Amino acid sequence: MQRRKFSREFKLEAVKLVRERGVSVSQAARDLDLHENVLRKWVREQAADPGSAFPGHGVMKPEQQEIERLRRELARMKAERDGLDMRFEFIAKHRGIWPVSWICEALGVSRSGFHAWLVRVPGTRARNDEEFGARVRASFISSYRTYGARRVWHDLLAEGLSCGLHRVERLMRVHGLKARPRRRGLPKDDGLRSIIAGNLLDRQFTAEAPNQKWIADFTYIWTAEGWLYVAVVIDLFSRRVVGWSMSDTMAAQLVTDALMMAIWRRGKPDALLHHSDQGSQYTSEKFQRLMADNGVTCSMSRSGNV
Repeated sequence: MQRRKFSREFKLEAVKLVRERGVSVSQAARDLDLHENVLRKWVREQAADPGSAFPGHGVMKPEQQEIERLRRELARMKAERDGLDMRFEFIAKHRGIWPVSWICEALGVSRSGFHAWLVRVPGTRARNDEEFGARVRASFISSYRTYGARRVWHDLLAEGLSCGLHRVERLMRVHGLKARPRRRGLPKDDGLRSIIAGNLLDRQFTAEAPNQKWIADFTYIWTAEGWLYVAVVIDLFSRRVVGWSMSDTMAAQLVTDALMMAIWRRGKPDALLHHSDQGSQYTSEKFQRLMADNGVTCSMSRSGNV
C-alpha cells in the first residue's frame, strides 16, 4: 500500500479545524480520512513552532539545517584526516629514498605536522582500525582480490568480529583494496581474415640452424585490470623466444611488435619461414606487409592450431 503524502496547506487546514473551529480531533480525523494520532501530531507540531511547522518536501527547519551542516562538516573533516594520515604514511615509507622536505612539499603538508604525526600515540580507534584493517586485507587477499566490501564484511562476521559494513568500506578505501572486475567470457577473435597462406611447415618442428624456422602465437592472461595479451616468436633451432610483446588489446600491432623485435634482435633473416595459425592478427595486411618487406615466407595452420 502506497503511503499517503499531504501538502503543507492540507496540514494547516486540518489543524485549523481543531484549534480554531472547535472540531474534535476524532471528528476531524474521520472527516479528513486520517488516523487520529496523525492529526494529534500535526496539532502538536503547529503549536510548538507556528512559523516553521510543516516545511514541506526538501525544506528543513533551521535546526535541521544546522544538524545537516554539522554532519557534512564532520564528514569532510574525517575525509581530510584519512587523507592526511595516508600522506604521512607515504612519507614515512619513502623518507629513506627522498628527503622528507621534498616529499612534504610535493604532498602539500608541513614537516612539523609529519614529525608530530610520527611521535603521536595512536588512539583506541586508530589501533582498532589497524587490527581490523589487517583482517580486512587478509580476507581480501584470500579471495584472490575478488571480494568487495560486503563479502569481506560477511567474512569478518563469520569469524565472530563485530563491525559495520561502512567501516569495512572505509578501511578498504584507505588501504587501496579494490576488487578486480569479474572475469567475463574468454576473448574472441572476430577480426576478418585477409590473407591466408598454406601450411608449409607441415609440423616439421626441427631446424638445422638459427633463423630458419620461427613459430609465433599469442595468449591472454587475466589480471586485476582485465585481459592482457602476450605474443611471442620462437626459433625452432634453439627453442628460444626471440621476440615478444604485450598489449591490452588483441590487435595486429601486438604480433607485429613481436616480429619486429625478433628481426631487430636477430638481424634481417635470409630464407626464413614464419609459421602461425590463421588468427586475424597474422592474416592482417599490416603483418603480411612486414613479412614481405623483410623477405619472410609465411606459413599457416588452421586457426587455433600450430
